[in-house]
Amino acid sequence: MEWIILAKDLLPPAQPKPIPGADKVVTPLFEYGLWLLAISGGAGVGIGGYKLATINKGREGNGMEPFKWMGGGLTAIVLAGSLIAIINGVAAG
Repeated sequence: MEWIILAKDLLPPAQPKPIPGADKVVTPLFEYGLWLLAISGGAGVGIGGYKLATINKGREGNGMEPFKWMGGGLTAIVLAGSLIAIINGVAAG
């Protein structure tokens, strides 16, 4: 649980609604886990952009690797965003 306390300083100051029926351990893990998933997705997109800018443009270069990084990062962002929206909808209703 110590890493959750340390991660609290890095995350946006949003206070999501508590999930009904979830105990005090599960709720923070969901909250911070989904934010970390969104942040790591952004990092994946950034790494893919960097790899695309510095890739070997010749025939022997691996031209698909940057797009794999960017696609994985974008998928993580969309997944985290949709899960955050679903959980907030469950907590609100």
